[in-house]
Amino acid sequence: MNKTLVPLVIIILVSCQSPQRNCVDFKTGTFEFSSEIDGEVATTTFVRNNDHEIESFRGSKDTSTLRWINDCEYILKRINPTNRDEEKPIHIKILTTSDSSYTFEFNVVGETNKLRGTAYKK
Repeated sequence: MNKTLVPLVIIILVSCQSPQRNCVDFKTGTFEFSSEIDGEVATTTFVRNNDHEIESFRGSKDTSTLRWINDCEYILKRINPTNRDEEKPIHIKILTTSDSSYTFEFNVVGETNKLRGTAYKK
């Protein structure tokens, strides 16, 4: 009985380990995020400091303010929205991190539909 119990306990303890989340390493810097839009891969580059983010996408630049909720979550709000959808703030939560990237989920504040992505530090 003890011979099978010890490996089982070890497996349970190892599987309960939390994913790596060094969010502070990704609060500032230059990042890239790629997604598929209409069958094509499109890449967004953004530069983030503590309270602003400048996003470059297909030749256009947008600036947003950041309000950090904690080290891993923030609210992004465009400074000069051009339509009603862009007026809505976006909640972003960093789920896991690695040495050079982080996986995040995001949604429009007040909506339940969440999307995921991975951003890479340049």
